[in-house]
Order: sequence, then structure tokens, then C-alpha cells
Amino acid sequence: MRTLRNRDFRRLWISGGVSGIGSWLLVVAIPFYVFDLTGSTVATGLALALEALPALLLGPWAGVLLDRWDLTRAMWIADLVSAAAVALILFADTDRIWPIYLAILVENVATMVFRPAARALLPAVVGTGNELAAANALNAFSSSAIRLAAPPLGALLLAGPGITFVLAVDIASYLLSAAIISTVRSPTLRAGRERRSGDAARRGGAEERLAGFRFVARHRALRGILIGQTIFLTANAGLTALLVPFTVGRLHAPGYVLGYLISGLGAGYLIGAALSTKAASWLGVRELLAVTQFATAAAFFTLFNAPNVPVAIVAAALIGLPGSILLITAETAIQRTAPAAMLARIGALFFAADSLALLIGALAAPAVTLALDLPLTLNLLAAFAVLAAPLTLFAVPAHPANFTRIRS
Repeated sequence: MRTLRNRDFRRLWISGGVSGIGSWLLVVAIPFYVFDLTGSTVATGLALALEALPALLLGPWAGVLLDRWDLTRAMWIADLVSAAAVALILFADTDRIWPIYLAILVENVATMVFRPAARALLPAVVGTGNELAAANALNAFSSSAIRLAAPPLGALLLAGPGITFVLAVDIASYLLSAAIISTVRSPTLRAGRERRSGDAARRGGAEERLAGFRFVARHRALRGILIGQTIFLTANAGLTALLVPFTVGRLHAPGYVLGYLISGLGAGYLIGAALSTKAASWLGVRELLAVTQFATAAAFFTLFNAPNVPVAIVAAALIGLPGSILLITAETAIQRTAPAAMLARIGALFFAADSLALLIGALAAPAVTLALDLPLTLNLLAAFAVLAAPLTLFAVPAHPANFTRIRS
């Protein structure tokens, strides 16, 4: 593939795969570990909700700083901080759950820096043409392959060597990722950093923070994507927070079966990533976002009404296929539309909105189960996800010119 001949992208892609393997091993291990230590759906939901706080509270500030900093340096430092955060979980036990919560907070502070930096870095490395869509699809494809294999492996390692071994693998993956990212050198990126630093020196801090908000508020395409995706991701977060109780309480399966459900999701993501470039040629951005939101929501109903584990795994794959295309389409549209000098700020704003959705969904869903039963709550959340599709059709413009980067 032509994209992989790009030295800087190839190294970013490899580092993403390395750290992704470690992170996805924890996808099963952490919620199951918290649930095993506490036996509480609220405690498990709180662990998920804490992931949202750093990006929600500090994300816009980080975006301003990233538009001044060298992005590769920010990314490898974030990896080192993540490795240290994961090490904190080694100190948790039944009577001392707080190290897990602290680790989640610190790791997600690092992620709050890493994700918008990676989003802003990619167009600088591969450009904003066809190679950008190909790069996003390739990233999604490799991430999906990892999602397919790593969760059941994490479940097996959790049942075998145990949580300490899983944590050690994740720490090592962050350290290796940092080493690889530190070798990325892009002349185009460096020139962009210098230009953005000069722009930043001529503006006040408050104005810089508001610039990203103002641009998105005035830009119909970005504003529409932000609204539709926030509604969809709120429902998705609520359903994710209830996935462990659903697996144990509704499917009457052991906790490690969650790994198989996530692998089914990964299989769907793998197929969706492979089809994403082709799908973009069939429909416009607005229509593709709405169709994939609706299809994913319909698959939510199938999963959470599944009579047994095999059907649930198939339903999870049906969620992943359109879900992958949805995320790739939104990611590419944002990168192509936002001005290069503001991409980190705008990216941080979108991640803050994602975090708000995660916080609301993760806290509200377990609370609702206290008033309603689990099956009803799951179906209400799936119905809420359906609302994203018509909202996107209304809020996002159809014309392709709305998704062309404005030069700044």
C-alpha cells in the first residue's frame, strides 16, 4: 500500500498497533477486575465515567497548547505518562480500589494529549487528499484486528497469569510505542509548528481557547457532526457501562465471555474498515454518517435482546461493521475540514464532547437500572441511539464543498 511507504506514517502506524495491543488487553481486564473486587455495577460505571473527566475539563486547554508544541514530542511523553499510570493499578486490592480510579484519571490525562495530537499529526504527515482517507482506514483496520484478537487473549491471561501480567504487558507496550514515536520526524510538521507558534504569540490565551469553539459553532458541517455524534456516543457509553452486567446477568455467562463479545465487535470493525473507502464513494458524508448511525443502533437492539452468547457475538459484529465506517467517516471529515492551525484545538473540542457523552452515559445508565430493570434500560438506550440518524440528516449539510479545509 502506498500509504505505508511514507516513513513517518509507517512508524506512527506501528506504534499505534503496539500500544493498542496492550490497551485492548485491559478492555476486559479492568471492568471485570473492578466488578470482581466490588460486585457493583455503579463502581464499574464509575471507572468508565472517570475516563471522560480529563478530556472534558482540560481538553480545550490541551488543544491550545498542542497547536504550539511539537506533536511527536507530546505523543511520546503522553505514552510514558500512560505507562506510569497503568503501574498504579498494581497497588489496588479489595480494600483499596482508589489506585484503579487514580490510574484511570492519569492515563486519560495522557490520552487527552495523545489523541488530538495524533489527529492533528496525521494530515501533516500524509496530506488531506486520498491518502488521508486511506491512512484512517488502515489505522482502523489494524485497530480492529487488535480488537478482534486482544480481548479474548486478555481474558485468557486474566484467568491464567493474572492481572499483574496483563498490566506488565500494557506498560511495556506504552514504553515501546513512545520509543517508536520519538523517531518520527516530519519537515512539513515542523514548519507547521513554527507557523502556529508565531500565530499563538500574536493572540491571547482566552481568545485561542475560544477560537476552536467559535469556528465549530459557525461551521455547519462540523457543528452538525458534533451534535449527531454526541447523541450517538452518549447512548453508546451507557450501553458500554452495562455490558458486564448484561453478560453476567442476562446471558448468564462468566465474565470472560465479554472478551468474545468485544472480539465479535472487532471482527465487524475489521470488515467495516476494509469497506470504508468504498462506502465513501457510494454516499455523501451526511448520508453515510446517518446510515451507519441507524444501522449501528439497530444492531444494539439485536445484541441486548440476544437469547444466548453465539447470537450476541454475531450481533456485536453487526455493531462493529457500520460503527467502524461511522468513526472513519467522521474522523476524515473533521481532518479535512478544520484549518491546519486549529486542528488540535478542534480535535480536542470533539474529544471533550466525546468525553461528555461518555460521562453522561456511564453515570446515567447504571443509575437508571436502579429504577428500571436492566433489559428495559438497554432497549431505551438503543432507542436513544436511533435518534442520532435523523438529527444528523437535519444538522449536517449535504454539499461536498462543506467538507473542504478552509485555509488559515
